This record gives sequence, C-alpha cells and structure tokens, in this order.
Amino acid sequence: MRFLRPFIFAVVLASAFFYFTTYRNGHFYPVNGISGPQHVEITEAAGGETLDSDKEGHILTNYHVIADARQVEVTLHDRKKYKATIVGTDKSHDLAIVQIKAPNLQPMILGDSTNLQVGQKVYAIGNPFGLAGTLTRGIVSSIRQVQEPDGLVIDEAIQTDAAINPGNSGGPLLNWHGEVIGINTMIASSVGQSAGIGFAIPINTAKAVVNDLVTLGRVRRPALGVRTIPIDPEVANELGLAADYGLLIVQAVPGGSADRAGLRGGTERAYLGNTPIMIGGDLVVAIDGEKVESQQILAQVMNKHRAGDTVKVTIFRGKKQLEVPVVLGEARDQV
Repeated sequence: MRFLRPFIFAVVLASAFFYFTTYRNGHFYPVNGISGPQHVEITEAAGGETLDSDKEGHILTNYHVIADARQVEVTLHDRKKYKATIVGTDKSHDLAIVQIKAPNLQPMILGDSTNLQVGQKVYAIGNPFGLAGTLTRGIVSSIRQVQEPDGLVIDEAIQTDAAINPGNSGGPLLNWHGEVIGINTMIASSVGQSAGIGFAIPINTAKAVVNDLVTLGRVRRPALGVRTIPIDPEVANELGLAADYGLLIVQAVPGGSADRAGLRGGTERAYLGNTPIMIGGDLVVAIDGEKVESQQILAQVMNKHRAGDTVKVTIFRGKKQLEVPVVLGEARDQV
C-alpha cells in the first residue's frame, strides 16, 4: 500500500481545537470546553494523507478533526474542493480515514517512526490560524507516552518543539528526507497556542491500523483475553512465584484467546491489600521474546499485532517455564 500526495492536512473551520491543553499532575486537560465542529474542511498542508496505489482517494487524518462533523470537505493544492465521506474511525488512536473522488493524486513516502532519535530534525506542516501551507521546524524532544484530554493514551508519542498551533491537527511531521514520521495531534499549553511542546502520533501506529480502517471501517484490535495483575519483587516473594516480574493471570476469559490456548487463571482466593484476587494462575513474563513487566507493555505489544496473529507467550506455571502459542482474538469479543 502506498500513500499518495498531495498530503491533505486537516483544519477545522467551525470551531477551535479542543486539543489545546494545559498540563497538570502528569496529565493533559482542555483549557476550555469547545463543542465539536459541524463542518470540517481538510485542506492541503493541514490535515491527512491520501493513500493506496489504486488512487481511490482515501485520506488519513485525526479522529478529533472529524468526530462530530456533519459534513467533511477536502481542498487540494489547486484549490478544488471535494466532498468527503468518512470511511473508518479509530478513536483510541485518534485516527480516521475519509475518502474523496479526485484525479491525479501523487504518492508520498511514509517513513519509519521506530528508531527516531532525540535531537533529530523534524518539520511540521499545517494551516496554523488559517495560514495555509505553513512549515515549521524543530527537533524530536522526546519519545514518551502521553494522555489526551479525553483520557486516551498515545504510546511512544513524538514530542517536538516544532511550532504546532490550531490548524495543524492531522498534519504531517516529516523527517529531513521529507518522509512522514508522525501525525500532529495536540500540544501542551496554557494559552491555546504553541509553547514548544507538541505531540504527534507515530506513523507506525497509523500504518498498523489503516488496512482495517479502509476495509472494515474500524480496527480489529487484538487481545490476549486475560485479566491480570502486575507482579513486583515484593508480591512475587509473598506468593512464591518463579519470577519477580510479569503479569499474573487472574482470569482467562472463557472462550477467549488465552483460554483456547490452555493458559490458566487463578484458582485460589486471596487479597492484595484490600482487593480480592484469584491466585495460582500462570505468570506471563514475555511475548515473542519481549519482556512483559506491566499492563502498559502488554498493551504496546498488542498494538503491534492484529486479531488473528499468533504470538508466543512465555509463562511460568508454578516453577516450570513454558512457551505457549496463542492466536489473538478481537478485543471486543473478549470482554
């Protein structure tokens, strides 16, 4: 699958962006309450990228750009406007795909966000405050997990000091080769404009879900089908576990992926502080050779896969280490 140019970057005309936030106590909060847009215009250099080699005009942008829109309109570099239909949405990754019927769309190269380095030069394109086709530059300031105002989490978000303002949402963050490495989504600010702390969704996150969005209109998010508690050395010692890290399976969801693969949940009631839990289940310590030390890491591992993939789960059952192949199911089927 190729991604086609012009890179169409989104700007909301009917309202300000609610993703202009303030940072308190480790979380981002809206500066003020702003209602969703009724009309969205997506213009070149302000909000998404056309994709596929068959020139069907699919456009990738932020979910929050089109979330409450009744009408979506796309403007290309030649100022021609096209009505767009919403093809698929993924609220949990703040991604959406819309589609237009337009001729002569040209490919744009998607990069790889895996090995970005702090200090690496980056460029953000958008329509800040309606100023079309604006490019700003900066560096990768950090790679970190951030929480959006609505509570959703972006894993391995790209933090940059390249100026990001109203009109940049959905637009690309580029490396010095002009390859897309991220999708600009929000800033941390107390004044509603750039304060040098902006965040982009890594492009690999988008590439992992775009096929589902185009073909199904939603993401078939994979799940292991377990309820777990994280294990630290103190808890491991108290329970006599074979490893001092990992996730202890409290319950394997009946009929879920783990249950079908033979993974076991707890059988004995106990208390962790004042919280009742079931102990005696399998202890998950790795998936495909990658250490699993927290539920956050498990979520990150799941984000690299799709429902139907087979993963190798390393567990301790008592003192015995086992490797169990598990075919991942769809998350919504394993609640």
